[in-house]
Amino acid sequence: MGRPVSYNLNVKPLEGDISIAEMPDGYPGEGFFSTSFGKVIGLARKNSIWPLPFATSCCGIEFMATMGSHYDLARFGSERVGFSPRQCDLLMVIGTISKKMGPVVKQVYLQMAEPRWVIAVGACASSGGIFDTYSVLQGIDQVVPVDVYVPGCPPRPEAIIDGVMRIQDLVGKESLRRRNGPQYKALMDSYGIQ
Repeated sequence: MGRPVSYNLNVKPLEGDISIAEMPDGYPGEGFFSTSFGKVIGLARKNSIWPLPFATSCCGIEFMATMGSHYDLARFGSERVGFSPRQCDLLMVIGTISKKMGPVVKQVYLQMAEPRWVIAVGACASSGGIFDTYSVLQGIDQVVPVDVYVPGCPPRPEAIIDGVMRIQDLVGKESLRRRNGPQYKALMDSYGIQ
């Protein structure tokens, strides 16, 4: 005798489950909608992030779970995970980074096209974690600027998704001219990046 199989017989309609991107601030009218160019670009950018995972240890396994069907990071506009820095705009440093790998992380960051953002996922990428040793980089913010830190050792997939949502908020509200400002240039100069 086989094991009984149960199916979900109460199928819900998809109408309430489909979400639509929020409309930017503007002036709606009969047959038209006007808003600023920056808000339209922010809406497009925040809903089409291409992450580049730089996973090295146990946090990488949690990221794999995040990309799986149960959590499905693709719901947030991050469907295409790329492994070429020239095609991605979000660097996700996931796990322990040794001091020898620091220049590699910086090189990958420099190969990405502007605008680019960085998430430090897990305690090791954020602060070195439990590895307070001579060989482990005590946070990737020593080699590249970080936009969002995701805590945890390792962080749960929900925390990684929350980090991506915080990046989306940052990307959607970022001014088109921010990267030309003196504060941003001073930040890049502090990392030795022109």
